[in-house]
Amino acid sequence: MKYKVFGKKQIFWVIMGLVWLAVIVTVVVLTATKAVNAAPRRVPVYCVDTDEKKIALTFNAAWGDETTDTVLEILDRYGVKATFFFVGAFAEQYPESVRRIANAGHEIGNHSMRHKNPTKQAYAEILSDISACSELLASLTGVSPRLYRAPAGAYDNKTIEAAESLGMTAVQWSADSLDWKDPSPEALAGRIMKRVSPGGILLFHLGKENTLRALPGLLRELRSQGYEFVTVGELLLPGETYVDANGIQREK
Repeated sequence: MKYKVFGKKQIFWVIMGLVWLAVIVTVVVLTATKAVNAAPRRVPVYCVDTDEKKIALTFNAAWGDETTDTVLEILDRYGVKATFFFVGAFAEQYPESVRRIANAGHEIGNHSMRHKNPTKQAYAEILSDISACSELLASLTGVSPRLYRAPAGAYDNKTIEAAESLGMTAVQWSADSLDWKDPSPEALAGRIMKRVSPGGILLFHLGKENTLRALPGLLRELRSQGYEFVTVGELLLPGETYVDANGIQREK
């Protein structure tokens, strides 16, 4: 059998062809990557565009349960309904507390099942995590959450899209008490007062003693300034809306 031997000229053109093929593949990959990266960055709702002095108190429930009864007593004393974002693991450990909060008329939100960073998870994992938490909360309260707050405030486009695919609105906050850092009650209240504004969403946590000590005075001061307390669901705008780059929900 005879084998065909390529000459130098033929080998040259074969090599050139391979080089051009590599260039074309590289350009296609870079173009596709650029297209993906160019997708507009999605942002959750941090606050609502409104002239009305309405604000929403929110509590993340991820740690201890020891302050729950007192928080409920304070809120009841001042006639305030809040929104509680539950981690599924918390709800598993303290199901009666979840029921008490729901039965007191407070709004129930989803804060993930295991408090894992969703930006490090695949879309399917985020979807499964949110769904598991919602199913658990629905089994305890009879209500399926319509609000989702990402663990540690970590989110990306796929996080928001996963929540929205389940009919939920992704929500953050505009005024963070930083109560998890254990500031003094005075520092905690001062931080909130500097950041509060109409349409704002305030963040606290269950299980923090400094929040208990600051909350009554803070509620009195906010009310004296004309603020009305509503749940996040009541604060969100109805109808066609969008969330701008700063996280402000606005009417279209």
